[in-house]
Amino acid sequence: MGSAAWMFPGQGSQKAGMGYDAAQRSDRARNVFDTVDDALGYRLSELIINGPDDQLIPTRVQQPAILAASLAYFEALREVNKLPDPACVAGHSLGEYSALVAAGALGLADAARLVRRRGELMEEHGLGGMVAVIGLEHDQLLEIASQADVEIANFNAPGQTTLSGRTDNLETAGELAKEAGARRVVILPVNGAFHSSLMQPVADALWPDISRVQIKAPTAPLLANVDARPLTDPDDLKAELRDQITASVRWVDIVKQADALGVQAFYEVGPGKVLSGFAPRIVSGCQVHHAEQLINAG
Repeated sequence: MGSAAWMFPGQGSQKAGMGYDAAQRSDRARNVFDTVDDALGYRLSELIINGPDDQLIPTRVQQPAILAASLAYFEALREVNKLPDPACVAGHSLGEYSALVAAGALGLADAARLVRRRGELMEEHGLGGMVAVIGLEHDQLLEIASQADVEIANFNAPGQTTLSGRTDNLETAGELAKEAGARRVVILPVNGAFHSSLMQPVADALWPDISRVQIKAPTAPLLANVDARPLTDPDDLKAELRDQITASVRWVDIVKQADALGVQAFYEVGPGKVLSGFAPRIVSGCQVHHAEQLINAG
C-alpha cells in the first residue's frame, strides 16, 4: 500500500477540452473515450473535447463526460508512472464511479451506462436545488438546516458547506446563514436537491441497475461518501452507490480518514482542482497534485 490517495471530482468540474491533453499523449487515454462512446452509443468524446460548454451542463451528459475525462487522465498518468499506488481511493459524489473503475472494481462501460442513467434520473426527479455557504462552521450550518428544513449535502472543507432542499426553504436558509455571518451564499447551477432525501426516488430507480452490474473487490479501499469508512466488499460498494444519492458527502471526514491511513499526498485525478484545494484546508501540510498539472509537466 502506498502513502497516496487518488481523488476523483464530481459534478461541476466540467469544461470543454477536458482530457484532451491526456488523449494527445496517451493511447490508453484515447481508449477511455472510445470505450465510453461505444457504451453510450454516440460520440460523447467529440462534445467533451470540442464543447461548447453549455452542452456539457445537462446532468445526463455532464456525469458520463466527467467520468470519461477523469479516467482519461488516470490512464495517461499511470502510463507514465506519475500516479503512485494508493493507500485508498475516493470520489466526490459522481467521482465514486471513477474511483471504482480506477481501482479495478467496476468496468468502464458499465460505469458510463450507470452514470448516464443516474444523470437521467436526477433530471427526471429534479426538485428544489442547492446553495453553497462560505464562512460558517458545520455546527452553525446544522442548526440553520434544522430551522429552515433543508439538509446538509456536502461537508466539503472547513467553512465550505452546501445545503439541499426545496427552493423556498433554501431561501430561508440563505437568509439565516447571512444573519449568522456567512461571507457568501451562492446558488448552485443544478437542477435538484442532490444528496438529500428528495433524491430517494432516484436511489430507488437506480438500484436495479446497480444491483445487476458486476463489482469486484477494489485494489485499494474506497472511502465512502456516506460515512468515510474504507470499503472493499462488493455488496457494501453497491449499497454505497445507492445510499450516497440521498446522503451527505462527508468529504472532510474522508480526507481525515485518508490521513489516518498514512496518506501524505493527495492526487486529484480529473478536470479542475477543487478537491486538491480542499485537502490542505482539512489536513495541514499534506501534499496535493492535480492531473492537469501533472500531465502538462512533461
